[in-house]
Amino acid sequence: MKKPKKIKVTYSTFEISDHLNNETVIAEYLSLAAQDRNPDVLMMALSDVAKARGMAKVAKDAGLGRESLYKALRQGSKPRFETISAIMRALDMRLDVAAK
Repeated sequence: MKKPKKIKVTYSTFEISDHLNNETVIAEYLSLAAQDRNPDVLMMALSDVAKARGMAKVAKDAGLGRESLYKALRQGSKPRFETISAIMRALDMRLDVAAK
């Protein structure tokens, strides 16, 4: 009886920023992240979008240094509202408020 051939399975890392390729997808992604009770979820989503757009460009457009942008968006950070607002403007996004 022949032994079955072993199949080598490889997986590639899923990088969400590769799929954030249009305004509608980005807006929906950020909207869903903003609804989460954990503020780190929004920071991670903003970081993903900034990576998709180019961190250096987003930092420049937001009036921040690249390192400052990384710091503001890292997990556990507590950036000021004006920083988040500047990042959102640099991403050509806006924050909206809606009733539950």
